[in-house]
Amino acid sequence: MSGEASSPDGNGKVSRVIRIGTRKSQLARIQTDSVAAKLKELYPDVHLEIVGMSTTGDKILDTALSKIGEKSLFTKELENALERNEVDLVVHSLKDLPTTLPPGFTIGAVLKRENPHDAVVLHPKNMGKTLDTLPQNSVIGTSSLRRAAQLKRRFPHLEFKDIRGNLNTRLKKLDEKEDFAAIILAAAGLKRMGWDNRISQILGPEDCMYAVGQGALAVEVRARDADILEMVSVLHDPDTVLRCIAERAFLRHLEGGCSVPVAVHTEVKDSQLYLTGAVYSLDGSDSLKETMQTSITDLNKIPEEVDERVQRVGVTADKIDGPAQDNAERLGIDLANLLLSKGAKEILTVARQLNDAR
Repeated sequence: MSGEASSPDGNGKVSRVIRIGTRKSQLARIQTDSVAAKLKELYPDVHLEIVGMSTTGDKILDTALSKIGEKSLFTKELENALERNEVDLVVHSLKDLPTTLPPGFTIGAVLKRENPHDAVVLHPKNMGKTLDTLPQNSVIGTSSLRRAAQLKRRFPHLEFKDIRGNLNTRLKKLDEKEDFAAIILAAAGLKRMGWDNRISQILGPEDCMYAVGQGALAVEVRARDADILEMVSVLHDPDTVLRCIAERAFLRHLEGGCSVPVAVHTEVKDSQLYLTGAVYSLDGSDSLKETMQTSITDLNKIPEEVDERVQRVGVTADKIDGPAQDNAERLGIDLANLLLSKGAKEILTVARQLNDAR
């Protein structure tokens, strides 16, 4: 492998050096450290080096994400480093990864999902309140069109404004100014930062469904690096993989992205995978929402020989039942087709045009 290095350890043995690329934010480092710790546990002889870098999304902090119009805002620089063999794998939040990856890359591991729901973080003066009980015209901060569309629909007495920056910055903006009554953040990020105590309310699917891949970490590698792929594949969590393949296939088939409000909810129950998907107009007044299910168990009693590494919406998971993955991908496509047949394209086109005009 061209990118690997090795270093002599204390007893003269040569141990392999694996370099892991990450964004520089505190949350990204915590997430990457957690993946590195798992790898270290599984492969004690491997020497892991973490390489931090800034991405476009980290640098442009004065513009709403949905307005920047770049699909790989938080991933491009990391992928460039992967391509140049400066790092051997990269840790991302799966929701930052586009549903179509550049040629030569694949997601080699999707780790067990943290709570994928969104959380309400209140301004200290509003402690004890919920979105329902906040005063009329209270301003809620969120940089997500998906969150704003659903919450405008569900809580018409509230107003929504953009808020950008990493978690630390957003919490600071909330606490130190009077601009926002509350902000909406992913529960997973708050939990990983150890800030569970700031979560005032977790929003269930009836209030706000989550983003595709939310709460899951992904390890991206060079598709040709069979040994690295093999190494990280043990990190895959089967349920999370199947849920996220369905979610990503749904989004890809809808041609959604950061600039349109698309939301999902998935569940694995009694060998069935359930996928609920929805599209919204920017103000939430227009929406389509449907649920479908598929079987994901005992589909392949005899493991088949796989000649080539199959990618499904960017994910390579050779050790997870192939037909179950196919069913998950088909479920996402079928649900997208159902919504498209009911007019999802029109809703998303208008949302995109209105967002571009803002």
